[in-house]
Amino acid sequence: MALLDVCGYRDGDRSAGPFGTRGTVMDRSSHFSFGMKTAEFAVPVGVDPQAFLSPYTAGEGDVRIHLNHGTTTLAFKFQHGVVVAVDSRASAGNYIASKDANKVIEINPYLLGTMSGSAADCQYWERLLAKECRLFKLRNKERISVCAASKLLSNMMCEYRGMGLSMGSMICGWDKQGPGLYYVDDNGTRLSGQLFSTGCGSSYAYGVVDSGYRYDLSVEEAYDLGRRAIAHATHRDAYSGGVVNLYHMRQDGWIKICKDDVAELIHQYALENK
Repeated sequence: MALLDVCGYRDGDRSAGPFGTRGTVMDRSSHFSFGMKTAEFAVPVGVDPQAFLSPYTAGEGDVRIHLNHGTTTLAFKFQHGVVVAVDSRASAGNYIASKDANKVIEINPYLLGTMSGSAADCQYWERLLAKECRLFKLRNKERISVCAASKLLSNMMCEYRGMGLSMGSMICGWDKQGPGLYYVDDNGTRLSGQLFSTGCGSSYAYGVVDSGYRYDLSVEEAYDLGRRAIAHATHRDAYSGGVVNLYHMRQDGWIKICKDDVAELIHQYALENK
């Protein structure tokens, strides 16, 4: 009771926000529903999270929340499937939190998702996507398509648009239509394409890939292009680094190709240019 008095909460006043502020009231009757039919997680009851967070994320208040992230992820389609290449440095602002983070989430044997933005957001939502894909297979006796899986993730993001999520993911897979590659972000944006790169090192990766990409690449040429793009991006981008994790999505499922240290790759490429 003493804590409620300090916070300025009055019993029965559901329009009062945290610490006596006024907020937009939401009716979340299914707030504690974590069953199979709802894909939502717990948020504060009574206050619209979007209205509560906007003064801090938009710079309207004295306290501003600005999250710095760093990564480089790459995926492209070619005649033998999809190549996915990512770095492994997890950064928190200027601090390197981990040098061995796997930024490829293995959703199922025929679907992969990449991580850029907030690691927690990417891991949570793509694991939730993995659950929904498994339920789809159990209900329909067949695998979900890459198109439908990316649409599921996009719909989840649309429900929480403006609530502070930070995610830019590529969904890669193989279904009845062949190889598929989609980009999905925290605004619910969903794009289909032949080539995508995300993260603060993506501009460097694009420069390397654009110079050597073509659809009729051989398997070894595609592997080398993916490795080179991530290695050179980590060399130029301070927030990317670690190792190159390389995956190949084939008709019979994905395989992990390599886990190469970027410092050794840069040294190798430097010797080749001499």
